[in-house]
Amino acid sequence: MVCLIRRTRTLQKAAGVRHLWGTYKILKKELHLSACRCYLGDACDVEGYHPGHHSGTMQEVIQKINERMNVQSTYHTPPFCRAQLLKHQPNREDLPKRSMKDSYTTAVLPFKEDERIRVHYVNHLGRLRLGRLMEDLDLFAVWICHRHVYVPKLPKGIPMPYTFVTLLVDKVEILQDSLSAFEDIELSGHVSWAGNSSMEITIYLRQEMQNMARAVFMMVSRNATNTGPAPVNPLEPANELEERCLADAQRRQTVRKANQHQSVLNKRPTKSDEQLMFELFQRTKGKSLVHDIGQTLALPANSAYMSKSYQSTMLHPFPDNRNAHNTIFGGYIMRNAVEISIITASIYSSGRPQLQCILDVAFYNPVPVDSFIKITAYVVYTSGIYMQLMTIVQALNANTLEKLTSNAFYLTFAGELAVKELLPSSYQETLWYLNGKKKMEVFQQLKQNQEKHSKQCKQKA
Repeated sequence: MVCLIRRTRTLQKAAGVRHLWGTYKILKKELHLSACRCYLGDACDVEGYHPGHHSGTMQEVIQKINERMNVQSTYHTPPFCRAQLLKHQPNREDLPKRSMKDSYTTAVLPFKEDERIRVHYVNHLGRLRLGRLMEDLDLFAVWICHRHVYVPKLPKGIPMPYTFVTLLVDKVEILQDSLSAFEDIELSGHVSWAGNSSMEITIYLRQEMQNMARAVFMMVSRNATNTGPAPVNPLEPANELEERCLADAQRRQTVRKANQHQSVLNKRPTKSDEQLMFELFQRTKGKSLVHDIGQTLALPANSAYMSKSYQSTMLHPFPDNRNAHNTIFGGYIMRNAVEISIITASIYSSGRPQLQCILDVAFYNPVPVDSFIKITAYVVYTSGIYMQLMTIVQALNANTLEKLTSNAFYLTFAGELAVKELLPSSYQETLWYLNGKKKMEVFQQLKQNQEKHSKQCKQKA
């Protein structure tokens, strides 16, 4: 009996120590998260307010998506018919309102304990392959859509009568250059805005309780056969923080709509743009009237022509690169586009540049499984240590070789030293140059905002 009492007291003390240690870890995590929120100045970072739901590893997330969609493990031509699911598509008035905490979840890439997973994410320098992370971000955005869309009247055992498609990657901000391939990475995110059939998804990458990257995806909800739109649940904020997050997302949506037709590729250049174009013309073509048409001047010191500052590659995707609706998975395209962009930036800078930001990844057309893929990455603007790249993805019909533009990416890299000045030598290249300059200005504004919030955070500490 005495031994039992002693054992009970020992267990109580141990439990108390564990409780204190658990409390310490929670407080430490909250401190880190608070610092992250202050650093970003971001109301959509709600992890500290709605923790708890965990979706497992990213491999488990893929399995859950496949189960909900009843994805066939074998490849079929024609693809497996989902037309019988159309009768289960709900009307929007039948869908209950959802809050951000309903879709909020986390998933993990267990690099620390699973070397078999880590080897797929590390390059020859021991750095993380950011293209692989883009692939996971796209998958995770799809999973968050699944968590947001709730159909109460869907019979048990019936697959989800929806198809979720990436419309746009608004931005991916790399907040820290020190992403490690030897520590676990946590993905967390939620729906931050919802329309009739579209959703904005905000995702964070965290490592050792610090925000390392932030991504904003625009997703579109389609019906079971991917032939028309499908309604999604309305989004209703659950508290003041979610209201602030929604307000931020609505501002982004307004900016997206305003910028839709403002690109210099779609609109006549402004007077200031035309002045810059003329100055570039004089630098590359000269002021003489007697030189041959198409002739360019000798390059200024430490500069390069855009026409010689690109890299291109061809890919042959296979059925195992397909998505649930039998076209090539967008994450696969993003991974390869990011990796050819890294190669291009490395060659241009003669070093190992760091990816800083990805902006405005547009998805124009789906890529059929029986296509070849051509990816071309162009350096379109430089400033100091920074390079702005435009990467274009084209799908080629394997039989006719007809080209169809699938995607456009804008990526900002930082070199180890100041890079060569880039100069255009044609009207089209000059338009690309102006467009790249505007993308660089957006990146610099994002960077200034980060530094501003970081400074404010330090002053409060």
